[in-house]
Amino acid sequence: MKSAQQVFLDFMRSNSLSLTPQRKAIVETFLESEGHFSAEQLYERVGRRMSDIGQATVYRTLKLLVDSGLADAFDLGEGVTLYEHRYGHEHHDHLVCLVCGRKVEIVDAAIERRQEALAVEYGFTLTRHRMFLFGLCPGCADTARS
Repeated sequence: MKSAQQVFLDFMRSNSLSLTPQRKAIVETFLESEGHFSAEQLYERVGRRMSDIGQATVYRTLKLLVDSGLADAFDLGEGVTLYEHRYGHEHHDHLVCLVCGRKVEIVDAAIERRQEALAVEYGFTLTRHRMFLFGLCPGCADTARS
């Protein structure tokens, strides 16, 4: 399997784009950042590494990361796009707390099999999917009961 850096370099070359020092710093920071984060959070992290990078450059590079297959972007209905690693990471679904925003990554073979069976039943060929389950985490549920 190619490294994430090589995947990005190949994508940039195939699209006749150059890897500027700013893009390189953003990609490295992205690859070092685990979990779910916004463009603003990545911008803050990149700024600690290279202070002269503009926010627009971070947004444009995040789009390139998504287009290259290294990143996944999603909006949980709050108007803020979150990003996470896609390449080289196991597929997972999400539990999301509606109160505190906590996100838990879940992997469940039975759910995956059922999703595939539903696709077959309706004549779909799956290429990818995402599932988010919304509710209250244990801490927020306890507070709501009090």
